[in-house]
Amino acid sequence: MNTERFFELFFKELQANKNLYPYYKLTEGKLNHQAFRKSYFLQRLSFIDKNIDKTKANKIFDCGCGYGTTAIFLAMQGISTYGVTLEFYYKELENRRKYWGEYGDTSLFECKYDNLFDLKLPENSFDYIILQDTLHHLEPVKDSLELFYKLLKPKGKIILVEVNGNCLPETFKFFLQRGNKRVIEYYDEVLGKSLQMGNENIRSQKAWKKLFEASGFHANEDNTEYIRLFPPFFYNSSNSSKLIQRESSLAKSCPILREYFFFGLNMVFEKS
Repeated sequence: MNTERFFELFFKELQANKNLYPYYKLTEGKLNHQAFRKSYFLQRLSFIDKNIDKTKANKIFDCGCGYGTTAIFLAMQGISTYGVTLEFYYKELENRRKYWGEYGDTSLFECKYDNLFDLKLPENSFDYIILQDTLHHLEPVKDSLELFYKLLKPKGKIILVEVNGNCLPETFKFFLQRGNKRVIEYYDEVLGKSLQMGNENIRSQKAWKKLFEASGFHANEDNTEYIRLFPPFFYNSSNSSKLIQRESSLAKSCPILREYFFFGLNMVFEKS
């Protein structure tokens, strides 16, 4: 199942299951906003999809899997995924299995509500670890990366899908929301204990690279992508592909624009 077909079915699911809104704001609001969000959603999903080698059987760990959308997409392609989350999204997973069970084998997606550091997972057991809007929440981040290194097989990869920590509009917004309080502690009622969490602790490409290299990874820099520059009012129902091409061209030709005004940052790291 390719990304466009998946999105078509996902859109129908969103229309039928209002509990997935407002997290996925893809079916309501102005049409240009819907086109804008669809474009970003597909760019990120496509990045994950194209960086997984489907010529071999893979075992994937989706850390911070949320509503399980990426893992469901992979299951529809026959790929086994183990997910973990600490969010209320967990309650919706069974409803989602019923819907997607008509299109593929949802048993390929296993999910658990738990703290990353309490998981009892064997070392060298995963080919890929997906971190989508997750790593900026994991603390201590150094301990997280060291654990991921142990969980990955030799030459295993981390697919990182994040917000660009140098994006000036986003850094300004987060500063207004939380100041410099980048790490917080909260009480998880399900687990019955206090946990540390990164408070939207986003980072730049250089900062992520430095952290990963200190934990034994190396960056596949040819795969790095900066995405989403143009705001919603640029979009309509038919021009998304042209805008994406234009953004890609600008990201390559204008480093300052890429570094400080592109919203999304996608990277791949390999276990050395």
